[in-house]
Amino acid sequence: MAVIAVYSVKGGVGKTTIAANLAWQSAVVGEKRTLLWDLDPSGGAAFLFGVEPRAKKKGAAAIFRGKEDAEEMIQPSGYWGLDLLPADDSLRGLEHSLLALGKKKRLAKLAGELSGKYERIILDCPPVLNEISAQVIRAADVVIVPLPPSPLSQRALQAIRKELAANHKQHPPILPVLSMFDARRGLHKQLRTGMPDWPVIPMSSAIEQVAERQAPLGSFAPTSPGAAAFAELWQAIEAKLEDLGAG
Repeated sequence: MAVIAVYSVKGGVGKTTIAANLAWQSAVVGEKRTLLWDLDPSGGAAFLFGVEPRAKKKGAAAIFRGKEDAEEMIQPSGYWGLDLLPADDSLRGLEHSLLALGKKKRLAKLAGELSGKYERIILDCPPVLNEISAQVIRAADVVIVPLPPSPLSQRALQAIRKELAANHKQHPPILPVLSMFDARRGLHKQLRTGMPDWPVIPMSSAIEQVAERQAPLGSFAPTSPGAAAFAELWQAIEAKLEDLGAG
């Protein structure tokens, strides 16, 4: 089993869309039993599959306190091999719960308990830099960092790497992804030349339809450039996992 975290320190970079489409690629194309675990209280990952969280008195955050069983909260996505662990508002207090528990590898332990059922766990992470992100780093085998085509992208990536180096003696490899790239824009093309090795997710109307249709791109536009980009990104992730000997 391998854990892939999709993480950004800011919202609005396509993080959840990338996480949802990578999960579909893993399960449907890669034929690996996959769990998309939403840690962002906005609950976007489940929405993209048209799934409503099951009403639980204690909420998704109770999984971390041992008050709810993760497997009882998991729901099918409607696609072969892909399940969802939806988020809810209780996750807004997750950092406090984790700090109160004092268990620095609680997320890693919970993911490990699911390893008998899933070959890949994809974490849709909240845009925070706190105990939640620290737990994600300890649990993940690879961290995907979507960054928009902006002069600040390289700086943001450097800040993430600096934070990891300062607080984690060992941390998973970081795979930056240039998201929302528009080849028609001169600035985007100029910035792309400085990031030649980064995978690219294009800005496209087809990708925007993922939220409207509540379906992964490959399921309704499999030949689109966006679907090809998600497929290439997933292949890069699997290659990285193979290099690491993970999964």
